[in-house]
Amino acid sequence: MARGGIRDFTVDRIVAEAGVSRGLITHHFGSMDGLMVAVYSRMYDEWMAAISRPVPGLTPLEALVEALVSPALFSRDVLNVWLTLWGEIANNPVLRAEHRARYGGYRQTIADALRAAAPPDTAMDFDAVASAFICLVDGLGVQRCIDPDLLPEAAARAACRALLQPYTR
Repeated sequence: MARGGIRDFTVDRIVAEAGVSRGLITHHFGSMDGLMVAVYSRMYDEWMAAISRPVPGLTPLEALVEALVSPALFSRDVLNVWLTLWGEIANNPVLRAEHRARYGGYRQTIADALRAAAPPDTAMDFDAVASAFICLVDGLGVQRCIDPDLLPEAAARAACRALLQPYTR
């Protein structure tokens, strides 16, 4: 999926690259929908683990930004898989249900990090700011996929910090 998008995400290709039988794939995943849900779930779990990991000397929000622009999450391969999955979510009800069941946790993690970074008694819609931040991160990811040379990690980090700065202490 990272190299060829959905057109190369076929059972035949997976069988050839993984050196397993078609039956093994069917046994474990049931269908291509099941396999895509498994890919989404693994990607989501790895993403959430990375953005939730404490980093000594950084606030949760700072650690989250660092994780989002790290090579582990901001690589072209990882972002290409996300773009492929997002394209499928629009048309695949099974994948869309998985996305809906999980994606709120991503937004909530960001809202919680914002809440922790904001001055006490801040009157702010943390969920709305988290949604705006996700839009920025998603847009940066699309730019990175289109031409990674035009968006180095430092520029993405600066954009994230600029958006979040007014909401932190």
